[in-house]
Amino acid sequence: MNMNANKYLTVTALTKYLKFKFDSDPNLKTVYLKGEISNFKAHPTGHFYFSLKDESSKINAIMFSSQNKKLPFVPTEGMKVLVRGRITIYETTGNYQIYVEEMLEDGLGNLHIAFEQLKEKLSKEGLFDDIYKKQIPKIPSKIGVITASSGAAVRDIITTIKRRFPICEIFLFPCLVQGENAAPDIVKKIEQANTFDLDVLIVGRGGGSIEDLWPFNEEIVARAIFNSKIPIISAVGHEIDYTIADFVADLRAPTPTGAAEMAVPNIVDLTHNLNQMKIRLNEAIYKQINYKKLYLDSIKSSFVLKSPMIMYENKQQKLDNLIEKLNQIMNYKIEKYRITLDNIKNNHILVNPTNLYKTQKQELTNIISKIELLNPLGILKRGYTLTYQNEKIVKSIEEIKEKEALKIKFHDGMIYCSIERKEGLDGKQKS
Repeated sequence: MNMNANKYLTVTALTKYLKFKFDSDPNLKTVYLKGEISNFKAHPTGHFYFSLKDESSKINAIMFSSQNKKLPFVPTEGMKVLVRGRITIYETTGNYQIYVEEMLEDGLGNLHIAFEQLKEKLSKEGLFDDIYKKQIPKIPSKIGVITASSGAAVRDIITTIKRRFPICEIFLFPCLVQGENAAPDIVKKIEQANTFDLDVLIVGRGGGSIEDLWPFNEEIVARAIFNSKIPIISAVGHEIDYTIADFVADLRAPTPTGAAEMAVPNIVDLTHNLNQMKIRLNEAIYKQINYKKLYLDSIKSSFVLKSPMIMYENKQQKLDNLIEKLNQIMNYKIEKYRITLDNIKNNHILVNPTNLYKTQKQELTNIISKIELLNPLGILKRGYTLTYQNEKIVKSIEEIKEKEALKIKFHDGMIYCSIERKEGLDGKQKS
C-alpha cells in the first residue's frame, strides 16, 4: 500500500496547532462561566487547581496566585461560583481548560447575572470591539449632553466645558436617568441628538446603586449608543462604577467631570501649544513623529504585550507538576530505604552475631577435615610407605635397578637401602 508519510502529523504538532487556534479565537479570550467547584486543590506554590462543573459537563480550571490572592473568600469543594477567564489548551495533556482571572460567589443577585449575560452576548456580537470605536474630535465646536436636567452631573459637565473651552457650543438633551421609563427616554434622546450637527455626545449621570444605574445596563440603550453616528463618551456614576454603556461607548470617562475634560481641550494649553508649534514645526519633526507613531503602534499590537501570560503559563504549570512528581519520587525512595534498613536491622546476624561465628567455625573444621583426607602424607600413618629412587617415586618393581640406593619414607622418618638380585632354586633372579 502506498502511504505518504509526510501527511501524518505528530501529536505535538496537532496539539500546538489547536492551542494556537484557541489562543487566537477572540470568543475564547474572555469567557464567563458559572458552576460548582470540584476536585479543589490549593498547590503549595499558591495556585488553585480545580474543576468547574454543572449537571452534565465539567472543565478543568486554574487560578494562579497572582489572581487568587485578591479573592475576598476561600473557595471550597462544592461552592457555586461565577468566573471570568480565558480558554486554552494545556499542551502536555492536550486537555482544554480555563485560566480563571476573576471569581465571584454565585448568588449576588439577578441584576448581576443579567449584567454578565448581556455583557457576554454583546461582546460576542462585537459591540465592544475597538474596530467600531469612533474617534473623539480633539477640538470639537458642538457638544451634546444627555443627562438629567438638574443635579450635579449636568452642572459639572457644563461648568468644566465652559472653563476649559468656552468657544464650544453645548446642546442639552434632558432625559430620565432612573426608573423603568429611563432606558426608552435615553434611547429617544440619543436618536434625537443624531439629527443635530454635533461633534461629540456625552451620555451619563451621577453615582448611585446598581439599581439606580440600571437603565445604562439595558440592551436598548447599548444598541442605541452603538448605532449612533456621533462619537459618544459615557459618563455613568463614579470611577468604580461600570455599566454596559461604558463598554459600548467610543470612550469611557470615570465621572461626568472627567467626560467634559476628555471632550474638550484646555484653551490655555491649546493656545500655548499652538504658539510653540509655530516656532518648532518643520518637516523633520513630522517625519520623526510619524516614525515613532508607527513604531509605538507595532509595539502596542505585538503579541507579547497583549498576552504576556501565554509565554510562561505552560512552564508554570509544568513546574507545579514536576514538583509534585519530585515529591512522590522522594517519598518513594525514602520508604524504600526505610524498608531496607528495617530488613538489615532484623537480620539474624545483627540480632545474634555468635550464630555466625559458630557457623563459620564449623565450616572451617569441615574444610580442614577434607584437606586431611586429601593429604597424601596422611596415608603413611596407616602403615603405607613411599619408595624413591633417584628422587622419583617407584611405582613398579621393574623400575628398580640393582645396587642403586633407595629411600623408603615412613610417616615418622626415612631409611636408606639398596637392592641386590640373587638366583632362586628355579633359576630365576629374585630381589
